[in-house]
Amino acid sequence: MAKSIKFFAKNDKYYQLSNFAGFGFDLDGNYWKTMEHYFQAMKFGDTNQFNKIRDCGSPKQAKDLGQSRAIPIRSDWDSVKEDIMIIGLRLKFQNPELMQLLINTGKKELIEDSPYDKYWGIGANGKGKNRLGVLLMQLRGELKA
Repeated sequence: MAKSIKFFAKNDKYYQLSNFAGFGFDLDGNYWKTMEHYFQAMKFGDTNQFNKIRDCGSPKQAKDLGQSRAIPIRSDWDSVKEDIMIIGLRLKFQNPELMQLLINTGKKELIEDSPYDKYWGIGANGKGKNRLGVLLMQLRGELKA
């Protein structure tokens, strides 16, 4: 039996763990279509860019808008991004289907198998920080407790 679960692509068995998966939630009077919409918008505080990301169609559009540096991101981003991520994950995984899916991963290591992102995922060389996987495992522990 596998000791880890990798997720990233739409056809992955555990794609629902991905920030691109279509599970929305409400927070502070805003509806977020996906975790990606929420996370990318939070880089900009309450601005036009925030609204543009919140309201855009796809998580890919949200990511592209959030990664543009035509508009500066908040100065404290590096120190708050993980707190923002876990807040969003806690809300996303209030969905009973997702909560059960996450709990049912047991004690397996969760790995965002992104070849592009070596911070939230494992990157092209497989040696990235996998911070999304780590935060999901933290949340799994919270949900089991």
